[in-house]
Amino acid sequence: MKVGKNKVVTLTYVLRYDNEKGEVVQEVNESKPFVHLFGAGTLLPAFEENLDNLNPGDTFAFHLSADEAYGESSDKAIIELDKSIFEIDGQIDGDLVAVGKMVAMQDENGRPLDGKVLAIKEESVVMDFNHPLAGKNLYFTGEIKEVREATEEELSHGHVHGHGGVEH
Repeated sequence: MKVGKNKVVTLTYVLRYDNEKGEVVQEVNESKPFVHLFGAGTLLPAFEENLDNLNPGDTFAFHLSADEAYGESSDKAIIELDKSIFEIDGQIDGDLVAVGKMVAMQDENGRPLDGKVLAIKEESVVMDFNHPLAGKNLYFTGEIKEVREATEEELSHGHVHGHGGVEH
């Protein structure tokens, strides 16, 4: 069965910066492979385009420019927020909110997003909400391990259930 829309795809991969000799960013191996509902709109479109129609056992190697991946870094994603947002009982937990730390937050629509603390000022915290891989060219190598039909429940929920997926 080929990789395609509404299929559950299990794969392994190595993500590097720039090319096959670039620094390793992430490695997903057979002990904990990546299992995903293909075509659900949660992966980079260019990533899916490069895997579409592959079969189990097929290997892949492809480059994504920063524009095809997470876009360029933007100064508009660096925001100064009132320090009170981070306070619990009038205090900021220095272990959670410190320069260089990633902080899980929500946007104005309640969607989760992560921001990196760039600076802590007297009345504000400067956060960078650019994706950590923004501005980076990426290179993926890997192998398709398994492809199966998604269940009706997986399709209605928009994600994989069971082994390698979400347990409800």
